[in-house]
Parts: sequence; structure tokens; C-alpha cells
Amino acid sequence: MKKDGFVFISDFDGTLSTKDFYQMMMDKYLGEEGVRLFKAWRAGEYLDKDFLGIIYSSINRSEEEIMEDILEITFEEGALEFIRKVKNLGGEFVILSAGTSYYIERILKEYHIEDITLFSNPGIYRDRGIHLQIDKESRFYSERYGIDKAKVVEEYKEKYNLVFYAGDSQPDIAPSKVADIAFAKPELVQMLEKENIPCIPISSFIDIEAYLVKEGLLHGC
Repeated sequence: MKKDGFVFISDFDGTLSTKDFYQMMMDKYLGEEGVRLFKAWRAGEYLDKDFLGIIYSSINRSEEEIMEDILEITFEEGALEFIRKVKNLGGEFVILSAGTSYYIERILKEYHIEDITLFSNPGIYRDRGIHLQIDKESRFYSERYGIDKAKVVEEYKEKYNLVFYAGDSQPDIAPSKVADIAFAKPELVQMLEKENIPCIPISSFIDIEAYLVKEGLLHGC
């Protein structure tokens, strides 16, 4: 039986955060090799999970230094306040990321963001880098991304009458299609339009809150 409430599911990198963590690491530590890897990935030479695995494992920093990098992650305008409002209204907030929980868990702890659910690829620190520990036996396993976001959203649709989703890039196409209402950053908007998937264009969580208030979907968010 479905719950009467709602769930808001959000991508992390580039949606909740202002910049992808892999991009931060490439820019700081990988130089020309990072540019080469990025172009190869875009050309289809690497699966997303394999590309990220190479980037994160090549950081070549101590764990303390990587923590300093993680603390440089900044949140999108209005994101932290929006999470608080969703929870205050009795909704569930879920982070769904094809990155790794290694850095997401740490930045959430730093900002005292608690009582939310996180789905992401596990990661551990080893040999001066972050190594993905993807579970191929997981019911949410994806060969390309490590985690199948659409399957996670589908499971929440079985629990809730109203499922929101917010994203910014390629991995967010499938879950946006499944959600009841999808919010999309500019790059994702173009991708969804090509596939005739409806969405609400946004630039920040302030836009999301304004839309929900206007439509009366969260009863005074």
C-alpha cells in the first residue's frame, strides 16, 4: 500500500552540488591526462563507472588531503534549506548518485545533514586514491553507471503517491522519465526534450521551491 506523503529524489553532483566532484579532481590533479580521459569517455571509450573509477583512483593524495578537497564541495543555492523544508513537511528526501558515497557521506556529515537516504556507488580509500566498490549483485546494479537510478525511482513509486526527481545530466534521463515530476538543469532539459520527456527547467533549488509553492504541491513549502 502506498504512503500518502511524497518523496523528493535528487542527483548529487551538479544538482545538489554546484560542481561535479570528478571535475574538481581532474582540474586539480590530473592535468592533460584528465583532459584525455574526459575526451575518451565522451567518445564512448569508457563506461561511466570505469571513467570515474580511473579519475578517483588517480588522485594521488593522502586521505586527510582528500578530505580537504571534499570540504570544498559547495551546495547549489537553496538546496540545504529545501532539504530541511521537505523533511519538516513530512516528506522523505533521497540522494541518488552515480558518483560515490565516499565523498557524499563526508560532506553531508560536515553540514549536519541527517535522516536522509543515500543511494550511490560505495568507495574506499586505498593507495592514495578513492576506489569504487560496486556491488554487481545489487538489485540496482547498472553495467554503465554502477547504479541504475530508474530502478531506485521505480521502487519509490511503489511506496509513494508522489515522486519528484531532480537532475542535471545523462544518468538522470531514465529516472526523470519514471518520476511523476522531473526538475532539470539546462543540459538535462535538452536531453529530455529530444526524447519528449516532460520536465520543469530549473537553475537552482530556489526555482524548485517556487514551482512547488505556485502549484500547491507541497502545501506551503
